[in-house]
Amino acid sequence: MKIAQIAPLWESVPPRLYGGTERVVSYLTEELVRQGHEVTLFASGDSQTAAHLKPACPHALRLNKGLVNRDAPLILMQEQALGAEADQFDIVHSHLDFLSFPMSRRCPTPVLTTLHGRLDLPELVPIFREYGDMQLVSISDAQRLPLPNANWQATVYHGLPDLYVFHPTPGKYLAYLGRICPEKRPDHAIEIAKRVGIPLRIAAKVDPADQEYFDTQIAPLLDHPLIEYLGEINDVEKCDFLGNAAAVLCTYDWPEPFGIVLIEALACGTPVFAYRRGSIPEIIEDGVTGFVCDSLSEMVAKIDELPLIHRLACREAFQRRFTVERMVKDYLEVYERMATIPARTHALANGRPLRAVGRAHLSELVTPHGTA
Repeated sequence: MKIAQIAPLWESVPPRLYGGTERVVSYLTEELVRQGHEVTLFASGDSQTAAHLKPACPHALRLNKGLVNRDAPLILMQEQALGAEADQFDIVHSHLDFLSFPMSRRCPTPVLTTLHGRLDLPELVPIFREYGDMQLVSISDAQRLPLPNANWQATVYHGLPDLYVFHPTPGKYLAYLGRICPEKRPDHAIEIAKRVGIPLRIAAKVDPADQEYFDTQIAPLLDHPLIEYLGEINDVEKCDFLGNAAAVLCTYDWPEPFGIVLIEALACGTPVFAYRRGSIPEIIEDGVTGFVCDSLSEMVAKIDELPLIHRLACREAFQRRFTVERMVKDYLEVYERMATIPARTHALANGRPLRAVGRAHLSELVTPHGTA
């Protein structure tokens, strides 16, 4: 198939350090190429890919300090992928969430959008009401809950290539990997480590928006002999960081859409302790690959049961459920189904016919409070 992948521009593909969506786009793109598909990747110019790269800007936006307006390259990229060059592809796969909806509606080629973020925000309700015709993929069943009657085509769990080596012997520290932000609750991970008396190593980035939170709420907690803050780490460092841990703490206190850190840990054979939020119960098999907890105190208590989790079972769960081959197989089933549909009749100058359909489709399904 001839497939276009549209990546966000905030990070390169793959990202140099942290970046969940761009990392998944990279894994998906490279495996599609490996399987013989003709793939064009619309991304930042510093991306590395075996696909045909169409750069929208020279460098990823997060690392490009010279740009004043970061929306301009995003608009131009969509004009190329969903407009001028769209007829070159059998399918266009957007990872821009709802930002690509206006151009997707007018695209003559079928467009699939994977939603990578949370959907429980009230301001999203009118967007999905207006664009009820968009064909969507969720990354967990839990992610769909605020909008169950949107135009879902499938749920496709993320998958990883074989980058992570199985570590059969547990280390002597707990690990926290990802982002420092209020909804990820790194303060809970720190508190758990202190209560159980086990060292905690934190490898996480701090976005500008979260700098004040880090400075005022987290930095004061790091001055403790059990706590070690490493900052951001790259993929090479990540394997040993996760694999040498006794367990990974995912103390996320928000409706996590997926949580790629969880399957990175499982790939290394490392058990995961996580709160019962969003997708977590879909990813972690409670008592088999880790523990799904309802409170901080329960997570503290469950640390004593860590020896009951077999690291080989974690690795086997990864190989069974979360490989890149399985992810690509799931996406190809959706691509092939969509590619058999004739050119979209709504690719008109005004887009009015399906806009009206979108309103009718969701107006009866979304409540005034934002849940459907």
